[in-house]
This record gives sequence, C-alpha cells and structure tokens, in this order.
Amino acid sequence: MLRTLFLNNRFFLVCIGLVLAFVLSFLLPTLLIFTKMATLLFGLLVAWDIFLLYRTKNGLDGRRDAPSRLSNGDDNELFVRLENYYPFAVSVRVIDELPFQFQRRDVRFDAQIPAQQPISIAYKLRPVKRGEYRFGGINVLLSSGLGLVARRFVFSANQMLPVYPSYIQLRKYELSAINQHLKNLGIKKIRRIGNNQEFEQVKEYVAGDDVRTINWKATARRNVLMVNHYQDEKSQQVYSLIDKGRVMRMPFEGMSLMDYAINAALVISNVAIRKDDKAGLITFNHRVGTVLKAAKTGGQMQTIVETLYNQKTSYKETDYEALYFQVRKHVTQRSLLLLYTNFESFSGMQRQLPYLRKLAIQHVLVVIFFENTELNQLTHAPANSPEEIYLKATAEKFSLEKHQIVAELRRHGIYAVLTSPDKLTINTINQYLELKARGLI
Repeated sequence: MLRTLFLNNRFFLVCIGLVLAFVLSFLLPTLLIFTKMATLLFGLLVAWDIFLLYRTKNGLDGRRDAPSRLSNGDDNELFVRLENYYPFAVSVRVIDELPFQFQRRDVRFDAQIPAQQPISIAYKLRPVKRGEYRFGGINVLLSSGLGLVARRFVFSANQMLPVYPSYIQLRKYELSAINQHLKNLGIKKIRRIGNNQEFEQVKEYVAGDDVRTINWKATARRNVLMVNHYQDEKSQQVYSLIDKGRVMRMPFEGMSLMDYAINAALVISNVAIRKDDKAGLITFNHRVGTVLKAAKTGGQMQTIVETLYNQKTSYKETDYEALYFQVRKHVTQRSLLLLYTNFESFSGMQRQLPYLRKLAIQHVLVVIFFENTELNQLTHAPANSPEEIYLKATAEKFSLEKHQIVAELRRHGIYAVLTSPDKLTINTINQYLELKARGLI
C-alpha cells in the first residue's frame, strides 16, 4: 500500500494569508510579531496533523465490491468499501480508476467516516460494449479534522470484469414470463383463438376470458361460471438470426445496433425456453459465423450467453444467400426465425428480398429492423429556412421508405417489426407471443 503526503487547499490558503500578513507588516511593523507567532502556530498544527495521520500504521482499509460480470447497456451498481481504524472521524476523497472504455475521469467521491466505522460508497456504470474491462486501484486522500494535509492510500483493487449481453434484462423478463406478468412491462396480452392449443385445466371465469371457452357441464355442476383453460403448444423452434455486417455498427446511445440485437436475442431465447420452446442462434455477415441448434436443455441458455458474448461486427456487406443455404441445411423443421438486421433504403431491402422470400416459404420469418431516431426527430422539428425545409423533406423521404419496407415485406408474407433500439426487446417479445397465440409456430 503506497502512502504519500499531500497538501490540502486549506494549507495553501493559510500560507497565502501569512504571506499577505508579512507584506502588511512592512506598513504596520506592530503586526510582524503576531504574524511570526501565527506562522509558528501554523507549523505546529501541520506537524500535529501529520502525526495524527501517520501514528496509526494501517489507518484505513478499502476494497471494491462488484458483480462477477457487468451487464451491457444497463446501469451496474458497484461499491467502494472503506473502514476507518483511526480513533477519530476522518474526511476522505475517493478516486476509482475505471477502465479506459468508459472514458471517464470524474468518478470522485467525498465522504466522512466516523471513528472506527466502515462506510460504503455506491455508484453505477453503464458499459456499451462487450468484452474485458480492467479496473485499476482505489485512490483515497484521507484528512483529519484539521484538514491541512492528507495521507494518500492506494488499495490495489486491480480486477478484470467481463461485460456480457444484458443479463439484467434477461432476469427482468424471465421473472415476468414465469409469473405471466408480461403485460405490466408493456408487453401485449394476446387473446388466444384457434385450435392449436392443448387443454390444461378448467377454472372459474374471470373478466377477459373468452366466452367461447365456457364449459357448460362444469358450470352446471359447480353453479359457477367455468371455462376451459388452454396452453400453447410446446417445443417449437425459435431461432435468432443476427446480422453482424456494417449496417449493424450504427450507434444509438453509445451502443451499436448489433448489441441491442444481442440483448434482445438473449431475452427472447430465455422467454422461449421458459415457455417450453426450443431456442437457437445463427450469426452472419459476409459468411455465416455461429450456428447453434435449437434446444431447451438445461445448459442451452449458458451456451447462448457465451456465444453472444464473443460476437463482433464487421465492415463487410451481409450475404443473405449464404444465410439462406445455412438455414436450409441446419434448420430442417419449420421454425420461427427472428432476423435482426437493418435496412436504410427500400432498394437495399429489395436486393435481399429473394432470399427472404425463400426463407419465409419454409419458416415463419420475422424481419426486425430499426427506426432512424435522429431522422424521426428531424421530421418533427419546425423548418424555418430553405435549408431546414430541404433537410426535413429528405428526412421524411427516408422515414417513408422504412414504412414502405414494412409494407413490401408483409405483401410477400414476411412479418416485419420496425422499432427504435430502446424498444427492441419488448416489441420482439410482443411479436413472438402474438405468433404463438395465433398458432403460426
């Protein structure tokens, strides 16, 4: 542990005051004796302050408490734990050395620690990239009540924390899926119509139940309105197809579109497994990268997490032809394909439409792509000059093309979801629940 003596601002302010007093002594000689006495007293106080700080060999202990891994795109809470072994209260200034990925040098905390007591300082970090994040030491400048000098403690808290796809979102939606409370999170509750569901139980009627499911025999026996309750068919295959090409490098609030897609794919895979479906994964750019067969075994989610953790985008053009042949080769059963990609123009989508149509013939294909939020803001902004009118008209043209893409995909029997990145997960779950309720998978 490195210990170094530092001079506080109070020390320099007193020094400035003494210098001014000596200058005034040239005009008022009687002031000189008092200035000398004050200087002597100041020197004694500084010596006493140093003695107080260094008479206790290990006066402070500190460490950083962090989760074993950080969640990408979420606020992760970390703690700096400090314990004061001095017989008096101390003031501390804490500077935590963050990984370079955060580009922050402002994580500084001022706190008071009572005599021989511990404290915890909490703060939050939001990583926007997956990978290894290396933290440095914890620097603490400790001062006594005099506050003239400070003793520096550096606690060697060097540690590496991996940043994984958003497991915080995963847990959030997992609990809701188990408890059937997805509607509370803004996720639609779909009316279940059709004959594709399996009978589960007979229960009492509650407001909102389909009157067509009333069980009249059970109602007559119980003298209470009873309905048949059905559950969706299980063991359907749900594949997340993640585009890793250059179109997915576009940022939104610091994160790339691909990282938003990865977080959504992680959540929807977990929700699917919780609903007894099988979850799989395919990543691709100029060639197909990872192919993970759909399954619902105990270790499938951990395999998906580790697979998504290692994905990287590229600047190359996406090859949908290669994707089509790999899907045809590895996905032999009719499945739900959730394709995360991005189309910025109608012509860009048309180039890939032949392969999308082939995928939609054999499977239920949902193309999920992103709104350009900056353009949307521009279309709603007032235009007060010819230049602003031109920019607004251009933005509206590109925004209209996005909606034309949706219409064209649906015209060819392909489901489409146009969403902002921050609503991607909820909109994806909505689409999954709707297709499942309609018996299309």
